[in-house]
Amino acid sequence: MNRPRKRNPRLAAGRARALGAPTRGTTNPNRLRRVDRWITGTPQVARLLAGAADPVVVDLGYGATPVTTMELSARLRPVRPDARVFGLEIDPDRVAAGKQVATPPRLEFRQGGFELAGLAAGVRGADGPVLVRAFNVLRQYTEAEAWKAWEELCARLAPDGLLIEGTCDEIGRRCCWVALDRAGPRTLTLSCLPADLDRPSDLAERLPKTLIHRNVPGERVHALLSEMDSCWAVAAPQAPFGPRARWTETTRLLAARGWPVRNRPRRWRLGELTLDWAAVAP
Repeated sequence: MNRPRKRNPRLAAGRARALGAPTRGTTNPNRLRRVDRWITGTPQVARLLAGAADPVVVDLGYGATPVTTMELSARLRPVRPDARVFGLEIDPDRVAAGKQVATPPRLEFRQGGFELAGLAAGVRGADGPVLVRAFNVLRQYTEAEAWKAWEELCARLAPDGLLIEGTCDEIGRRCCWVALDRAGPRTLTLSCLPADLDRPSDLAERLPKTLIHRNVPGERVHALLSEMDSCWAVAAPQAPFGPRARWTETTRLLAARGWPVRNRPRRWRLGELTLDWAAVAP
């Protein structure tokens, strides 16, 4: 995995086998709807789930209540009805709360961290989980520690598996996430309720930990957000048609200026933009 050359400190340990530290635990219903919609609505990801021999999915660090893990399980059913979703948490009290609503084998809760130790042999799939969703779990770490966590998790994926790691605000109106495979990061997605923004660069506060401190002149992610603000200004004539129309035109202009935008207008209207990681890599 290519990343800036920095010292990689040892991640904080929870229990002996649980690598990581407990999160603040903020959990609200429907908070992760945007990333779940991307998972089920992106053809490459949906095909990955549909074609998996053993569809094991992990929701890592789900927080104080298991509601977003339950929602993930429900949203995956149309794509893969037999998907097995495991919520993993370091905090044993959170795991106990999850077990109260578990519906094995489709939805279970275990204790574990970045090493995915909670998925015992015979549970984690033949070669690891096909999908790991880790949201709002790395904000408390340093940039170097976040890169190390990416490496820990990607090494435990199935050969074609994906890690979806990102952050969002408390009610899920502003979100950013990175999709990674065993070789490293592949895409960055920005997703929002356009009516909640004054300008696209408002999303900077939700960048993943590996990028959030890179939003300074001379870095690619800063160039991206600056270019989006420029396109947003040019798209102002679309404002009478609503914020979604303005976001759609902003994304069209961004693609026309040569940025490697991956998704299509139908996704843009959802307040979504996915582009190649290479365009923003530190």
